[in-house]
Amino acid sequence: MQHISVMRDRCVDLLSPSILNSENPVVVDATLGLGGHSEALLQKFENLTVIGIDRDTEALAKARTRLAPFGDRFKSSHAIFDEFADVIKGFGYSQVNGALFDLGVSSMQLDEGSRGFSYSHEAPLDMRMDQSRGITASEIINTYQPGEIVRILRVYGEEKFATRIVENIMKERVIAPLNSTTQLAELVKRSIPAATRRTGGNPSKRTFQALRIAVNDELGAIERAIPQALDCMMVGGRVVVMSFQSLEDRIIKEKFAQASTSKSPRELPMELPEFAAKFKLVFNSSEKPTEAEIEENSRAASTRLRAIERVAA
Repeated sequence: MQHISVMRDRCVDLLSPSILNSENPVVVDATLGLGGHSEALLQKFENLTVIGIDRDTEALAKARTRLAPFGDRFKSSHAIFDEFADVIKGFGYSQVNGALFDLGVSSMQLDEGSRGFSYSHEAPLDMRMDQSRGITASEIINTYQPGEIVRILRVYGEEKFATRIVENIMKERVIAPLNSTTQLAELVKRSIPAATRRTGGNPSKRTFQALRIAVNDELGAIERAIPQALDCMMVGGRVVVMSFQSLEDRIIKEKFAQASTSKSPRELPMELPEFAAKFKLVFNSSEKPTEAEIEENSRAASTRLRAIERVAA
């Protein structure tokens, strides 16, 4: 499957004002992936430098090859995006003109069955975005206490049948470790009532999402990364975020609301500059992809895009 960058043109449009605002603009692509968004930005703005961050070494290698024609206008770092401030500092910057976050699992990771992200491919239960470090989904399934696995499935997967699934996991792992994606997918299917299985897509989707989020500490990384990105914005700089499920979007909505809300005490007759919000929302609520884009790339359907701009130092 050809990789299609979700809402690429809209992201470029949203970052354009902050890039045009500077002689030597710098944008951080905090989730570089295969480099589609970065390529579009570098092609459009000849004076732009992009710093690409990705925890996936395979994606990073492919993006570096793709973006090599841009020379030193493209810089890359093998890191997690919650290392945002340290990464830009390492390249000699304290502030930048923009940041782009494309959250969740990438198309490449889903399409490469051996990585263990997909319930439809036989593979080891890995699910690490960075295969050089961290725990695997198999370790969680086979070593965590049942109550903790239930919590992971309920909180990160919003799975109503978490207790049933975990009871069956416990029975299975006493006999032999659960190490295969299809083995887990079949167990989840057996654990969910037949009437429920007939609606809402593959019954394993929520369990696999939950384990992936836990393995990669995805929500924790977002919680830590967004405040850093906001702190590193120059006046006029923008942070653009695409999320693909409600747990991610809820964090972004909350962080953006905090940054764009005045801290003035209500009893004051006027707003004092020190209490004024340093950011403003570029548009209220979130945007979705167009019908045409969803038709071209079905994975774009769940996308929610939000943008915020720094208006004061």
